[in-house]
Amino acid sequence: MASEAKGDGTVGKALAVLDDVAARGRPVRFSELMETSPFPKATLYRFVQVLTKQGMLSYDPERQTYAPGLRLVRLAHAAWQASSLAPIARPHLDRLSRATGETVHLAQLDAGQVLYVDKRNAAEPVEMYSQAGKVGPAYCTGVGKAMLAYLPEAELGRVLQRQSWHRFTPKTITDAARMREELAAIRARGHAFDDEEHEPGIICIALPILARSGRVLGALSVTSTTARTDLAGLTALLPEIRRAADAIAGEAQDWRFPDEAAE
Repeated sequence: MASEAKGDGTVGKALAVLDDVAARGRPVRFSELMETSPFPKATLYRFVQVLTKQGMLSYDPERQTYAPGLRLVRLAHAAWQASSLAPIARPHLDRLSRATGETVHLAQLDAGQVLYVDKRNAAEPVEMYSQAGKVGPAYCTGVGKAMLAYLPEAELGRVLQRQSWHRFTPKTITDAARMREELAAIRARGHAFDDEEHEPGIICIALPILARSGRVLGALSVTSTTARTDLAGLTALLPEIRRAADAIAGEAQDWRFPDEAAE
C-alpha cells in the first residue's frame, strides 16, 4: 500500500493512511497505526491530524481511536451512485433473491480484484467472506472468474499479474496458465463456478454482465453451500440468473461509466 503511494507525493501518502484505517474495519488507536506504518511517527501524526480536520477521519477522544469520517462516507456514497451498478441492479437483485432463496452477489472489477458492490442474503443466511464494499480475489471467486473470462487479452494479462495466487483451499487454482484454461472453459459454457475455491463448503455460479460491445460491466452470482446443494443444483438456477444479468446489462447500456465519460 505504502509503496504504491511513493510516486504520488503527500496526497498518495495521506491516502495510504486513510486506506489503512478503513481496512481495519474497526476504530483504531494511533499506536496501532504506528506498528505497521512505513512513515516516521511525526509524519504519520501529521497525516492523521489533517485527515481528521478534513472530516476524512473521525476521532473519539474518550477511546482515543480513529475511524472513517462522515465526509468519507458522503464521498463513498456519491461514488457508489455515480460509478456502481448497484443502483441499477437493486430491483433485479431483489427479484433474483426471492426466486432462488440463496445468497446473491453483484460485483465489479477494481484494480484487478473483485469489489462486492451489493449483496442479498439467503433465506437461511450463511456466514461467508463477502460483504458489500469488501474486496476479494478475482482468481478464485465465481464473480471474479466470470469477469476475467471476458476481458480483452492485453487487460487480462495485466490483471493476472496482479493476482496473489494464494491457496485458500485444496481446490484453489494457483497459477496463471491453469487459470487461462479455466477461463477458456468459462467462455465456452458462458458461466463460471466457484467450487469451494475461496472458502470450504461455499459454492456459487456466476454470470458476467456485459455491454453490447462485449465490455465487462460486472458479474452476478448465486451462492450456496455444499450442505444445501451442489453445482448441478446451482446450474438449474441459470435461467433466473441470466434473466437478471441481461436486465441489468440492458438498463446499463445508456449509463456512462466514469472512464467512458472522459473519452
